[in-house]
Amino acid sequence: MKKTRFRAYQLGEKGSSFSYSVDNHFTLIEGRFNEVNRANVLYEMKCAGVTRVSCLHITSWDEDHCKETELRNILSELRPLRIEYPGYEPDSDCGKACKKMIQNYCVRNIICSKAVTPDYIKSLTVGENRQYNDILYNPTEGHTSHNDNSIVKLFRQGRFTLLSLGDCESSEIAQTIEGCSIASTEVDVMILAHHGADNGFTTEKFVNKINPKVTICSSNYDNQFEHPRQNVRNILFNHEPTIPLYTTKTGDVVITCNEDNVVHVYNLISNNTKMSSLMTFSPKLIVSNNYD
Repeated sequence: MKKTRFRAYQLGEKGSSFSYSVDNHFTLIEGRFNEVNRANVLYEMKCAGVTRVSCLHITSWDEDHCKETELRNILSELRPLRIEYPGYEPDSDCGKACKKMIQNYCVRNIICSKAVTPDYIKSLTVGENRQYNDILYNPTEGHTSHNDNSIVKLFRQGRFTLLSLGDCESSEIAQTIEGCSIASTEVDVMILAHHGADNGFTTEKFVNKINPKVTICSSNYDNQFEHPRQNVRNILFNHEPTIPLYTTKTGDVVITCNEDNVVHVYNLISNNTKMSSLMTFSPKLIVSNNYD
């Protein structure tokens, strides 16, 4: 069937929280789970028909991506079956505690975990066109900046694809993605790098090359950090045609696609009880309803 859903969650504070589900495979992106997004995460898991997170995917050890108290609740309540986490060593007390917690959880529950290190990237095979395998764009050599070692991944197993860019700022990584024909021909939904910061990653060239159908920015309530930055907004607005931008400033963003291969994008407001806007688009690649 490949029923596909994405959700960008409000947190009520700075930080990022997303999910991407394909049928009954539910990926929770980032280690955030608080009183604001809890009910909606559980609702999305119910939509997928699961009681456990299939994969917990953490892009960065920064506290706005993985918070110690919230990670503890994810591990105890949502009991992920697999965990993917950054390969660089955290330098904050929160990051160190989170990494240790994950490692202890995986050993105790005999759960698969994967640190996305340069050596792990080197061990992977090259991605192929029109396949359902996810693709990682992390460097094969470690960067001095932790942001540039956060996980960059193209989720491509559903009826629409999702490019998650974490906190990446490296122009070299941006160029690698620009040069990947798979990214330019497949990306439907793109989470802006580093919350939409104007750091030289999200350039006009990058956006023209990847040409996503929709962009997403995680903005805390009332958006006091002004994400995304105006220059990034201008790039999206001036693109031909204009690339829609959705943020979590006023509510969650929900994207769905079923067997009709029509993608629906809902922007919610009023504590996620009302819808402020709806758009539809066709994904770049159409999934056959007779797939194996």
